[in-house]
Amino acid sequence: MQQRHPANTLHPTTKKNNTMTYDETLQYLYNSLPMYHRIGQAAYKADIANTVSLMQHLGHPEQRFRSIHVAGTNGKGSVSHMLASILMQAGYKVGLYTSPHLVDFRERIRINGAMIPQEEVTRFVETHKDYMQTLQLSFFEMTVGLSFDHFAAQQVDVAVVEVGMGGRLDSTNVITPDLSIITNIGLDHTQFLGDTLPKIAAEKAGIIKPHIPVVIGETHPETRPVFQRAAAAMQSPIHFADDHYRIIEQPAPPSLSPSNLHFTVHHRPGTHTPFAPLEPQTVYTCPLSGSYQLHNLATLFQTLELLPAAGYTLSGQHIRDGIARVVTDTGLHGRWETVDTQPLTICETAHNADGIAAMLGKLATLPYRQLHLVYGCVNDKDYMKILHMLPHGPAVHYYYTQPSVPRALPVAQLAGAAAACGMAGEAYPAVGEAIRAARAAAQPDTDLVLVTGSIFLVADAVEHYSRTTL
Repeated sequence: MQQRHPANTLHPTTKKNNTMTYDETLQYLYNSLPMYHRIGQAAYKADIANTVSLMQHLGHPEQRFRSIHVAGTNGKGSVSHMLASILMQAGYKVGLYTSPHLVDFRERIRINGAMIPQEEVTRFVETHKDYMQTLQLSFFEMTVGLSFDHFAAQQVDVAVVEVGMGGRLDSTNVITPDLSIITNIGLDHTQFLGDTLPKIAAEKAGIIKPHIPVVIGETHPETRPVFQRAAAAMQSPIHFADDHYRIIEQPAPPSLSPSNLHFTVHHRPGTHTPFAPLEPQTVYTCPLSGSYQLHNLATLFQTLELLPAAGYTLSGQHIRDGIARVVTDTGLHGRWETVDTQPLTICETAHNADGIAAMLGKLATLPYRQLHLVYGCVNDKDYMKILHMLPHGPAVHYYYTQPSVPRALPVAQLAGAAAACGMAGEAYPAVGEAIRAARAAAQPDTDLVLVTGSIFLVADAVEHYSRTTL
């Protein structure tokens, strides 16, 4: 994630006995350790040897808590947060590891929704800094070590662990989980994972462990046999969620917010015995709106079906409440999130072709007179493909910008490419400037402002809104 001045979002810490302050700790982490989300490919390591060594150095914390491992091209963050929220509602002490963060580094590591304390981050870095430098750890490797050490020390009942990239060589892949989940496969990070769906699927299938059940969220004819072969080699039961579950969006009941997603869950007949807590007549409410969440929810319900066999106790009420409270329970932001209503302003972290396509499906359901689209991305995305996917025409106006990370695609390059595609708009060097311009041009009651294209763009937008009274 981009380096931000901690004083903007965190309470300042004071220096005691020549120890590092939290601000100094963050500066060390951002400046001393290679960080993929800042510098890209130079920080990527195609093996997990460092993480294995780090786990040994820390006394194998990854072996001292139960876990659920979540991979996938899109949707893994939403599934991870919803699953963590449901387990919290069921009374479990739940660790949640995700990446990247939006504003605060500590968003990556939570227990029952609470971010890891600043002093724990500083203590870990001070204690292990010399070893980390000797091993030349990356930022992500250190963060995985910090999170697993924290979860073990706090004796969580279970940790939901989101893969950073791929699976087979991801630093999180040192755990032996109760369940593995792969949400879907799309063409993203092709320079690391391969340039075809089967190659990418093979990398993500690397999280499948011997005899551990695996859930595949979305079936694709090119990737299904890859997962079947990998599961067979590990003697792991495999479950394709869309073979068993169908999630149907419902109109908002009069008493409930239309900005939420309302849905019913249906078990496909003839597959196997329906999941006991499943309530087919219930209209569930999910604050993670967007029709693409229907795929994530099928993945989620297939996962929930398998948890009792692993020793977890869940009720229908736990599931309903966990889905409804996912944002407040886990602090999830940026998934089709409404940040203002005058004009209606939505932030969406879609950042690859599949994610953009899903976002456009949701956009098509909203009425508006004029769309004001704030767009920017990082330099390793196929932005030309995405520009051709985005809406064109007199009812849309673009505000091109760039997220505040070194990997950002320069806004001048983006705006030039968009102009060649006939997409009207202006360039703004900072996200906040683009948002202010879009809001100033939008009619409060009839227009829509959409901020999208990158997780880091949304991070800048969230920080902008947290600092600004609009």
